[in-house]
Amino acid sequence: MRRFVRENSLGLAFGGAFLIVLVLQAFAGHADYNQQQLTEGLAPISFGRYVTSASFGVDVAENWQSEYLQFFTYIFLTVWLLQKGSPESKTLDQAGRETEKEQKIGRYADADSPRWAKVHGVRLVLFSNSLGLVMGALFLLSWLAQSIAGCAAFNEEQLSDLQDPVSWGTYLTEPDFWNRTLQNWQSELLAVASMAVLSIYLRQRGSSQSKPVGSPHTATGVDS
Repeated sequence: MRRFVRENSLGLAFGGAFLIVLVLQAFAGHADYNQQQLTEGLAPISFGRYVTSASFGVDVAENWQSEYLQFFTYIFLTVWLLQKGSPESKTLDQAGRETEKEQKIGRYADADSPRWAKVHGVRLVLFSNSLGLVMGALFLLSWLAQSIAGCAAFNEEQLSDLQDPVSWGTYLTEPDFWNRTLQNWQSELLAVASMAVLSIYLRQRGSSQSKPVGSPHTATGVDS
């Protein structure tokens, strides 16, 4: 067990932190929701009803989709785009998909390489792009979940204001949907840009996301 925890400590730490923060968000969101209910002269709702509500669902989904958008775009853009001096970038001579030898695929695969890395055809194409494709699919699914939950939450407000509800298609053109979406996108894109640029000049000793402390500012790539 100790060995398993040590070898998987990064994933376990972030997974545990995620669950803790999600629970805290649920309690804080429930309190805020009921505060608004009382302000509007409405009855508060139970915690169970809140965590199964559209209001909680859209708050969670809109953050998930922006995070997966960040990973999806970063994975694909860093194939071709470079940032001199950043450990978040490939070295300046490695722009593009790289050769089969560099990627250890086909006849250049190692004995312990994944089975699909040793073949050609559809399986190799899928495996070669599997990380980006899955991140892209998770982004689209969470964005879809956000739109559905957001539409339900929006219609709840419409009905409480004695206005007609809107269809899902109409909601996709509403300012509420795009305000929720774009405020998350801009924050994620700013965070990625900050990490790529600040890591040129700043260091964190021992971190895989930083260059060695003594590396020059112009050194590019994780292994520089």
